Amino acid sequence: MTPAQYVQQKAAASGSSFYYAFLFLPTSRRAAITAFYAFCREVDDVVDDMVDMGVAHTKLAWWQGEVAQAFAGHPTHPVMQALMPLAAEFGIEQRHLQAVIDGCQMDLEQTRYLDYPALQRYCHLVAGVVGEVAAKIFGQTQEQTTRYAHTLGQALQLTNIIRDVGEDALRGRIYLPVNELQQFDVKAHEILKRQGADGDAADFQRRFQALMAFQAARAHRLYDEALALLPDADRRAQKPGLMMASIYRTLLREIERDQFQVLNQRTSLTPVRKLWLAWKVQALGRV
Repeated sequence: MTPAQYVQQKAAASGSSFYYAFLFLPTSRRAAITAFYAFCREVDDVVDDMVDMGVAHTKLAWWQGEVAQAFAGHPTHPVMQALMPLAAEFGIEQRHLQAVIDGCQMDLEQTRYLDYPALQRYCHLVAGVVGEVAAKIFGQTQEQTTRYAHTLGQALQLTNIIRDVGEDALRGRIYLPVNELQQFDVKAHEILKRQGADGDAADFQRRFQALMAFQAARAHRLYDEALALLPDADRRAQKPGLMMASIYRTLLREIERDQFQVLNQRTSLTPVRKLWLAWKVQALGRV
C-alpha cells in the first residue's frame, strides 16, 4: 500500500463529515487535506484507543519525534510520507502538527476544564489549528481568513463536545466547563452516571437540558461569528469549510430538536444527507 492509499483509506474509514467536504476539491488540494486529516486521526486515535496511559504517552512522544524527523527530511510513517511532499506548497508547518499533538496530550492529562477560557485553549489546539491548516490548503488569500478558520474550528469542536457528552462520560471525561455545571446545578457525577443523583429523572433532564441549551447557543454564536469573519475574496476557496459548517450546524439543530438526548444516544446524519448538504454549498455557495 502506498502512502497516498494509506491516508485515503484512513480518511474514508473514519466516516467523518470532513470526508464529504474533501470530495469537491482539486486533486492536489484533496491529497494535502486527506494526508493532514489522516495525521489528525492517527494522533487522536492514540487517545481514543487508550488502554494504558503510559503507552499512550509513549505513542504521542513517538509522533512528536516523527514530525520533527519528517520536517528534517526523513519521514518514516506513511502519513508523513504522504504529507511532506505537499507541506511547503500549502504552508503546513511543523508547529501546526506539534500543536495538534499537544492537544491530544491535554486529553491524556486533563479530564475537566474549570471554565470556558480553559476549554478554549484545548479547542484551539485540536480544532482551531486544524482549521488554520485546512484554510491554507483550501486556498486562503486573505489574512482575516485565519480568524474565520480558528472561530469555525471552535464551533465545530463545541458541536462535537455537545454530541459526545455521553460517550465522553463513559471514558470519565467531561468537557463542559465546571463553573457552568455549577451555574446550572448539574453535578459531574450525574453526567458520569448519566442520571440524576436523587433519582428524579425529570428534574435532572430539566437541569441538563438548560446546561446543554447554553452550550448550543454558544456554538451557534461562533458559527455566526465565523461566517461574518470570512472575507468575500476567500469565500469561494473556503467552500469545504462552509460545507463543514452546514453539516455540523445541521447536526447541532438535530440534537436541539431531540432535546439533548446525548447522554444515552449519539445523534448523527446519514451519509446521503451529509453529501446533500455539501453539494448544496458547492452548488449555491452559501450555508
